[in-house]
Amino acid sequence: MITATTTESIITPRVIASPSSWIEGEAIRQLEQTARLPGMRAAVGLPDLHPGKGYPIGAVFLSERIYPALVGNDIGCGMALWQTELTARRFKPERAAERLQGLEGPWDGDLDAWRADWNLEPTPFDSALGTIGGGNHFAELQVIEKVLDETALAALELEPERLCLLVHSGSRGLGESILRAQVNQWGHAGLAPDSPEAEDYCARHDQALRWAEANRALIAARLLDALGTEAEQRLAVWHNGVEPVDWHGERLWLHRKGAAPADRGPLVIPGSRGSLSYLVAPTGDGETSLRSLAHGAGRKWKRGEARARLSGRQRPEDLAVTALGGQVICEDKELLYDEAPESYKGIERVIGDLVAAGLCHPIATLCPVLTYKVRKAEHQRPGRARQTERRRR
Repeated sequence: MITATTTESIITPRVIASPSSWIEGEAIRQLEQTARLPGMRAAVGLPDLHPGKGYPIGAVFLSERIYPALVGNDIGCGMALWQTELTARRFKPERAAERLQGLEGPWDGDLDAWRADWNLEPTPFDSALGTIGGGNHFAELQVIEKVLDETALAALELEPERLCLLVHSGSRGLGESILRAQVNQWGHAGLAPDSPEAEDYCARHDQALRWAEANRALIAARLLDALGTEAEQRLAVWHNGVEPVDWHGERLWLHRKGAAPADRGPLVIPGSRGSLSYLVAPTGDGETSLRSLAHGAGRKWKRGEARARLSGRQRPEDLAVTALGGQVICEDKELLYDEAPESYKGIERVIGDLVAAGLCHPIATLCPVLTYKVRKAEHQRPGRARQTERRRR
């Protein structure tokens, strides 16, 4: 059990990982450094722990104060899962890929109505609503590869013969602007929860959470519309955020940085685009993991390293099809290499560590069929301008 200690105590962070799991030394250093921040009560690294920009990713922190820098710039980043009406037996990935065009541009639907549905005020970043973004974000059609708990799967109303859609994205430029304004004014210092500064940050933070949820839903709607099908959402969690919690009768603040909540029911922990994802149910009381689970496989290589490591033996077209036979849509070569399966830890090891720690119970595995990352803008495509001109003539 992790219990609150006095403010003057030096806390010892905990890493939930087996001896056979590789955790980079820099990630441990960042975890230990963050654990020394004023007012910190507990710090936990999960099996997907890896270094971030000053603070580790795959970690969760319990504190007396609010630390916006711990949440980071992608407030509300998370994942949502839909069950589609598409059947795995009849789905043609190549044909579907041809229909997925123009998802990077602004949505041409009724943005005012969409904002109203999500209780969102207009922001300067709303042209990005419904777009995936870069980095490790994606929209992926998956097939249920193996059912490990039929009863739990049925309770979620997931049918093995139908494809699922998993969307991973966040608050785009809105979250970035909130963190930048915060750091420019207050640096990385923690905020007293009852201060006007904390109240202002929390209000903007909560708006970014809703914006990110609305973004994932609109990404799904655009993709499903392009494929001419419908779907129903089954699961949704965010893994970047801060929230007040009652911790043994005391009000503290729980910061998740690349950590999924373990107190909101089942969730998907994805691997890389070339490995399985796991649908799991949290188990235990959540004390040892600060009510959190890993949010994915976790990076093994830093961004920018993969191309140098892989380009000699794998061409971009080789990376467009995974070892599991999944199709990948990614027309940014640097991103294609950065997000190569080899850049990530093994998801089986991550899940194994969580299970061994008594933190989750696997329900099913999901296999990627079609992963959408990014297409080039229309004006960047060779020959596109000439084709457009010919059509005008």
